Amino acid sequence: MFEKDSIVAGLLLGVFVPVVGYALWLEIYDQLDARGVISGMGAGDFRRRTSALLGICVNLIPFGFFNRKRFFNSMRGIMIPTIIYGFAWFIYFGLKLLD
Repeated sequence: MFEKDSIVAGLLLGVFVPVVGYALWLEIYDQLDARGVISGMGAGDFRRRTSALLGICVNLIPFGFFNRKRFFNSMRGIMIPTIIYGFAWFIYFGLKLLD
Protein backbone atom coordinates (compact mmCIF):
# COMPACT_ATOMS: atom_id res chain seq x y z
CA MET A 1 0.00 0.00 0.00
CA PHE A 2 2.80 2.42 0.85
CA GLU A 3 4.87 1.50 -2.19
CA LYS A 4 2.60 3.51 -4.49
CA ASP A 5 2.21 7.25 -4.66
CA SER A 6 -1.46 7.76 -3.77
CA ILE A 7 -3.44 10.41 -1.98
CA VAL A 8 -5.53 7.73 -0.26
CA ALA A 9 -2.49 6.26 1.51
CA GLY A 10 -1.50 9.73 2.65
CA LEU A 11 -5.02 10.50 3.85
CA LEU A 12 -5.18 7.28 5.86
CA LEU A 13 -1.84 7.94 7.50
CA GLY A 14 -2.66 11.62 7.98
CA VAL A 15 -5.84 10.77 9.86
CA PHE A 16 -4.66 7.86 12.02
CA VAL A 17 -1.04 8.72 12.88
CA PRO A 18 -1.96 11.86 14.90
CA VAL A 19 -4.61 9.91 16.83
CA VAL A 20 -2.05 7.28 17.79
CA GLY A 21 0.52 9.99 18.55
CA TYR A 22 -1.97 11.80 20.80
CA ALA A 23 -2.69 8.60 22.71
CA LEU A 24 1.02 7.86 23.09
CA TRP A 25 1.83 11.34 24.40
CA LEU A 26 -1.00 11.16 26.92
CA GLU A 27 0.27 7.78 28.09
CA ILE A 28 3.81 9.14 28.42
CA TYR A 29 2.52 12.02 30.56
CA ASP A 30 0.51 9.61 32.71
CA GLN A 31 3.51 7.32 33.22
CA LEU A 32 5.79 10.22 34.14
CA ASP A 33 3.16 11.52 36.56
CA ALA A 34 2.75 8.07 38.14
CA ARG A 35 6.52 7.80 38.68
CA GLY A 36 6.65 11.27 40.21
CA VAL A 37 8.90 12.71 37.50
CA ILE A 38 6.43 15.48 36.67
CA SER A 39 3.76 17.11 38.77
CA GLY A 40 0.11 16.40 38.08
CA MET A 41 -1.15 19.66 39.54
CA GLY A 42 -2.81 22.04 37.10
CA ALA A 43 -1.64 20.03 34.13
CA GLY A 44 -5.01 18.93 32.72
CA ASP A 45 -5.45 21.44 29.91
CA PHE A 46 -1.72 21.79 29.33
CA ARG A 47 -1.36 18.04 28.86
CA ARG A 48 -4.26 17.75 26.45
CA ARG A 49 -3.17 20.83 24.50
CA THR A 50 0.47 19.77 24.26
CA SER A 51 -0.35 16.13 23.52
CA ALA A 52 -2.69 17.17 20.73
CA LEU A 53 -0.07 19.45 19.21
CA LEU A 54 2.64 16.80 19.44
CA GLY A 55 0.25 14.23 18.01
CA ILE A 56 -0.27 16.45 14.98
CA CYS A 57 3.49 16.90 14.65
CA VAL A 58 3.99 13.12 14.52
CA ASN A 59 2.69 13.40 10.94
CA LEU A 60 6.15 14.68 10.04
CA ILE A 61 7.50 11.12 10.26
CA PRO A 62 5.48 9.64 7.38
CA PHE A 63 5.72 12.99 5.56
CA GLY A 64 9.52 12.72 5.62
CA PHE A 65 9.35 9.10 4.53
CA PHE A 66 7.23 10.01 1.50
CA ASN A 67 9.43 13.02 0.78
CA ARG A 68 12.52 10.80 0.54
CA LYS A 69 10.69 8.54 -1.90
CA ARG A 70 9.39 11.55 -3.87
CA PHE A 71 5.75 10.47 -3.37
CA PHE A 72 4.23 13.91 -3.77
CA ASN A 73 0.61 12.73 -3.91
CA SER A 74 1.03 10.84 -0.64
CA MET A 75 2.58 13.96 0.88
CA ARG A 76 -0.48 15.95 -0.24
CA GLY A 77 -2.71 13.31 1.33
CA ILE A 78 -0.92 13.67 4.66
CA MET A 79 -1.11 17.46 4.60
CA ILE A 80 -4.89 17.64 4.13
CA PRO A 81 -5.82 16.09 7.52
CA THR A 82 -2.81 17.75 9.16
CA ILE A 83 -4.09 21.19 8.19
CA ILE A 84 -7.61 20.26 9.33
CA TYR A 85 -6.24 19.02 12.67
CA GLY A 86 -4.21 22.22 12.98
CA PHE A 87 -7.26 24.41 12.45
CA ALA A 88 -9.27 22.30 14.89
CA TRP A 89 -6.48 22.61 17.47
CA PHE A 90 -6.39 26.37 17.03
CA ILE A 91 -10.15 26.73 17.30
CA TYR A 92 -10.36 24.49 20.37
CA PHE A 93 -7.20 25.51 22.26
CA GLY A 94 -5.75 28.55 20.51
CA LEU A 95 -8.73 30.80 21.06
CA LYS A 96 -8.55 30.02 24.79
CA LEU A 97 -4.87 30.97 24.78
CA LEU A 98 -5.58 34.29 23.08
CA ASP A 99 -8.15 35.35 25.67
